[in-house]
Parts: sequence; C-alpha cells; structure tokens
Amino acid sequence: MLLNLDPVIVEIGPFAIRWYGVLMALSIALGFYYFRRDAMKLGYDEDFLYNVVLLAVIGGIIGARAVYVATNWPAYAGSPLAIIRIDQGGLSFHGGVLGGVLLGGWYVRRRGYSFDELSDLVVPGLAIGIMLVRIANLINGEVLGRPVAFGWLERQPAQLVGSAVGLVILLIHNRLARRRPPAGYLFASFVFYYSLLRGIVEETVRDNPLYAWGYVNETWGVGFFTLTHLMTPAFVALGWWMRRRALRLDQRPRGPKVPEGGRRP
Repeated sequence: MLLNLDPVIVEIGPFAIRWYGVLMALSIALGFYYFRRDAMKLGYDEDFLYNVVLLAVIGGIIGARAVYVATNWPAYAGSPLAIIRIDQGGLSFHGGVLGGVLLGGWYVRRRGYSFDELSDLVVPGLAIGIMLVRIANLINGEVLGRPVAFGWLERQPAQLVGSAVGLVILLIHNRLARRRPPAGYLFASFVFYYSLLRGIVEETVRDNPLYAWGYVNETWGVGFFTLTHLMTPAFVALGWWMRRRALRLDQRPRGPKVPEGGRRP
C-alpha cells in the first residue's frame, strides 16, 4: 500500500460516507456540468440532456459493477450482498463505459439524435473520472502496484500512474477539440489513447494476475501479460477504426437534427 489512509470520511450510525463515493459523485457532477454546457451550446434541450445523463449513469454503474464482479467472481460467490456494495470500491472502467454507452446511446438514438456528436461531449467527464477515482482507489488501498526492490517505495504507485493517465487524456482531448474534428472523432480518440496508455503504462505496473508469458521484473515492479494487456490491441484497433470512420463520415454543420416526423427538443 502506498499510503495508509482512512477510506471513511464520517460514520453516522450504520451508514458511512466514504471518499470513494464522494469522489465518484464529484466525477459525475463535473462530467455532467461540461456535458450540459457544451451540448446546450449546440442547441440541445436541457430536459433531454438530463434524461441522457441519468440513463448513462445508471447503465454505467450497472455495467461497471457487473464486469468487475464477473472478473472477480470467487471473491463474491459466497457473499451475494457484497455484489451491490459499490461504496466499498470495485468498478470496472471498461464495463462502466460499455453500460453507459448502451443505455444512454439507446435513448439518444430512440430520440433520433446523433450519438457520435453527443459522445464527444462526455470525454472531459470520463477523463476527470479516471483521475478522481484512481485517487479514491489510493485511499481505499486497492488497485495496487507491483512490489519494487529499490528506493523508498514498497510498491509501484499504480493509482497515481492511473490518475496521471486521466490527466494526459484530458490534455490530448483539449488539444484535439481545438481543431474542431468531425462528430465522433473525440470519443474515438479517447478509446484509442486511453486503451494505449492503460495497456502499456498503467497495466504494466499493476499487481494483476498474469495470463501469458508470466514475466515479472521484481526490481522495477513491472510484469507482462495481464488480461488487460492481451485485450489492449483489440481496443486500440477499435479506437483507430472509430477515428477513421468519423473522418470518413464527416458531415457538417453540427448540431441537433430534427427527427423525421418529430420536433426539435
């Protein structure tokens, strides 16, 4: 463990307010702020945006918890109640994005609007979420790095590395956004760069089980190949394909279109 911190802010009877929950809520609030601000500049209706975010958050939490529990099932098989204790940590980022995209994307398409355009606007919130949730992981003493045999550290600071990845993603997004790329390009770039940095940098120092080769450098605290390592090429290729697709399907001007037989929100 990098630091020995109390994950509980305050306890009120049987209830506890934890840093993990507070930072998760702050991530959602900041993400919604930027999403709403930028979407309203494009002409979207505020009620529509609230509905999209609500469904995306619900889908994201369900997806994040479901994937995490599925990939760590032995730890939950004997305690079904623990499956819903998300306040204690244990969320899969990939599952969260997938769940949010499926449920939020379903609503967007049901209303007849551009999923590609709106997906670009969630990237700042996702990057902020990565930064803050990894800090929450640090406080919880989870998402540990591999042990090292040099310097004053006992383990690689995997949580701080992951938080730094979120910061880099946000900086890349802000630079790309200034170029005003076609709809869908910014979200595709998020998938591409996050998959690349998560797979090459963060995952290499995380103390996760190895599924292939099984190389670990005990001095530097790095290892290959975890399950995420093995999945990284597919996610990077998906992000690259999404970027090329966005450029190929570039259609201007941007902004909400009136669905056929419908009305502008």
